[in-house]
Amino acid sequence: MISIRDNIKGGALTETTFLVLLAVYQPNHGYGIMRFIETATKGRVTLGAGTLYGAINALVKKQWIAPFGDEADGKKKEYIITGAGKQKAAEELGRMEEVLQLASTIIREDEDQ
Repeated sequence: MISIRDNIKGGALTETTFLVLLAVYQPNHGYGIMRFIETATKGRVTLGAGTLYGAINALVKKQWIAPFGDEADGKKKEYIITGAGKQKAAEELGRMEEVLQLASTIIREDEDQ
């Protein structure tokens, strides 16, 4: 069983989880998700197929993303973020903003000394 190590108690998502959620605000397939993440992070984050599909499967199981459309027409399987996934992404954004504010305050105070 593949699981994503998101911090349930603290609410922090892994970077991979957060980036995959962002990549599927519009319907997207596996390769498209990989390209989105690589482009959005300017190459800092690249996901291998195993990591990506493990994350996708875990997010589908958590019902944060869902299959989109019909594969019968020969298209690649696409995914879309769910309402629950959007809620988690918004919570993560808020958490990251709090951390950024704290870090900015501490670092700027240190620079002023």
